[in-house]
Amino acid sequence: MKAKKLREHDDEQLNEELLKLRREEFNLRMQRATGQLAHTDQFGKVRKNIARIRTIINERARSES
Repeated sequence: MKAKKLREHDDEQLNEELLKLRREEFNLRMQRATGQLAHTDQFGKVRKNIARIRTIINERARSES
């Protein structure tokens, strides 16, 4: 997911996407713990996308202040 595309979304959509990614991260952690994780690179990608969304949310919060 590109940051440019994420910036086009409103806050509600970003929060929904963040929630979806957090759930996916949890599922990947459980798969890793049980030895069922097939694509280990997915974990890093999900974490980076979560960081991108959090960064955009924080930028917007700071610009409103």
